[in-house]
Amino acid sequence: MKIKIKIEVTALRIALVDDERIYLDEMARICREFAAENRVDIELCEYSDGEGFLRSGEDFPIVFMDIYMDGSDGVQTACKLRERGSSCLLIFMTTSTEHMPEAFSCHAFEYIVKPLSPERVKKVLADAVKLLPPPDEYLELYCDRKKVRVGLGEIVSAVTDAHYLEVALSDGTLLRCRMTIKQFLEQTNDNKRFILINKGIIVNADYITDFENNCCILENGASLPIRVRDRLGIEQAARDYNFDKIRKKQRCGG
Repeated sequence: MKIKIKIEVTALRIALVDDERIYLDEMARICREFAAENRVDIELCEYSDGEGFLRSGEDFPIVFMDIYMDGSDGVQTACKLRERGSSCLLIFMTTSTEHMPEAFSCHAFEYIVKPLSPERVKKVLADAVKLLPPPDEYLELYCDRKKVRVGLGEIVSAVTDAHYLEVALSDGTLLRCRMTIKQFLEQTNDNKRFILINKGIIVNADYITDFENNCCILENGASLPIRVRDRLGIEQAARDYNFDKIRKKQRCGG
């Protein structure tokens, strides 16, 4: 099996919720300018009311929400959004600061007063992007002349077997690839979720459940031996990764 790996990222998805067309158009223009200036791919979804936004059931990392809207206003919509467990970065837009206390009770990230200032919106976007978790990354695999995309988050472990690497996925699939551990780490840009626990053995820290008897226990039931002399460092690397992941979720309101 020959394998070629390519890292790809998904576009940044942003929801714009406002019942006035003029502001939807202006926000869309500013967001696209920001994307062009920062070489960021974005996907904008526009909603003219809170009810329609909630009915969509879509999950966005960033949401710009007008407060004064017919029907369910922005604060009411935001409260319902949080009740669903959304951890989006929520930015309110309004012509008055009167509802600021209510807005921040919904764990709002920022508050923008109309008329909109492009500089202000772009600054908020830049701050928001810094707090978002890294975009989803994929490995583009060529197996038996077929291209398969595998998300980094789907990879549970990678174990060397002779000149091959056996890559276990979260759905139980096992891919046998002709590549080395070094090539794997290079192609994944040394992503911190992947920890080298022994010669020829990599695990995804997202799937570690325990360390026991000098072995790393994974969610799929696998028990892989760790390098004994590096045990403390390996366990610390797993703790550090999960601590950083929790901190990022907290910053995003999760």
